[in-house]
This record gives sequence, C-alpha cells and structure tokens, in this order.
Amino acid sequence: MIDEMLRADLDAPRKQRHTVKRIFERLLDEHDADEISYQMVRGYVATRREEIRIEAGRGVVEAFVPQTHKPGAEAEVDFGDVTVRLAGELVTCYLFAFRLSYSGKAVHRPVDRTIGVSYVSAW
Repeated sequence: MIDEMLRADLDAPRKQRHTVKRIFERLLDEHDADEISYQMVRGYVATRREEIRIEAGRGVVEAFVPQTHKPGAEAEVDFGDVTVRLAGELVTCYLFAFRLSYSGKAVHRPVDRTIGVSYVSAW
C-alpha cells in the first residue's frame, strides 16, 4: 500500500506528494492498520522512496566531473568582515581572501578598515 502511494507520487506535483505523516494517517484511516507505528512507516518510507525512484529510472545519478584548471588562469577573490584581537582590543577588519584554482594555494590578509580597500588593491 505504501509503495503504491509512493509510485503515485512520482507523477504528482511536488506540493501534492505524500508526507510520511499523511501516509501514516491514510494507513490508519483507510486500512485500519492500528498495529503499525509512525516510526515503522517513517523508516520504511525513508528506504523505499529512493528505491522506487531508482526503479522508475528517476533516481539521482551519481556522477563525478573532474575539474581542470590551467596554471594562472583562474582564481577566487573575496572580502569579508573579521574581528581580531589586536593589542588586547577587539578590532573589526576586512579580510581579503585569494585562492588560486590550479594549486589551491591561498592568501588571507586582514586589512584595517581605516586604511580601506585601496590598500589591498595596491598590494
């Protein structure tokens, strides 16, 4: 009965698919399944939902896409706020983060806000 509900859900709009709670309620109301618990239904649905999707050819395909980066061709740059303790006092600074995609090497530099971003771009 649960498998039938899960198979019907394959073609149902997302908002109309059965939740575990709804499946449990239907089993109690329509099939007088008083001998089962919510935990039993939840465990069964957790396993069978994905198995049914795979049987129908709609399962998640596991794939691996290798990434290739040419030396010096790509890098990631980001700025963010960071709070550091400087001479015993908390100071909020910008954090400049730079990562080379090819080697994975990274540079992180905190910059005092009073100096500003121009200091980092000249660096």
